[in-house]
Amino acid sequence: MSITEKVAYLKGLTEGLELNTEKKEGKLLAAIIDVLEDIALELSDIEDAQEELGDGLDAVSDDLEDVEDLLYGEGDDMYELDDLGEDEDCYATTCPTCEETIYFDESVLEDGEVVCPNCGEKLEFDLESLEEEEDGEE
Repeated sequence: MSITEKVAYLKGLTEGLELNTEKKEGKLLAAIIDVLEDIALELSDIEDAQEELGDGLDAVSDDLEDVEDLLYGEGDDMYELDDLGEDEDCYATTCPTCEETIYFDESVLEDGEVVCPNCGEKLEFDLESLEEEEDGEE
């Protein structure tokens, strides 16, 4: 039995008792039952809204799963750096603006710059200083 049904039952009982609502006790009981009825209706509305939100969340979750499948392929395997292949070197740097790690391959390193996909900051690489250090070590 739901709360709304229980309150309706209580209301029926008070009407069956034929309480005199002109007396203090009758007024009090009638007011209490009215408040209980309002609370029961509010709870029912909240439960309906919660169910609707749950259904919406399920739909968004399903849509997100579809997007993940499109981006990363079917299955449980997410994109991994190992998928780049054994022949390709993978590099990583931390963006000084958003402090997120950025992964890129050698072609980006040769270009000398990369744009952070998180914040859009343009990062430039100076490979000449690295080459000079390597030459000095040999």
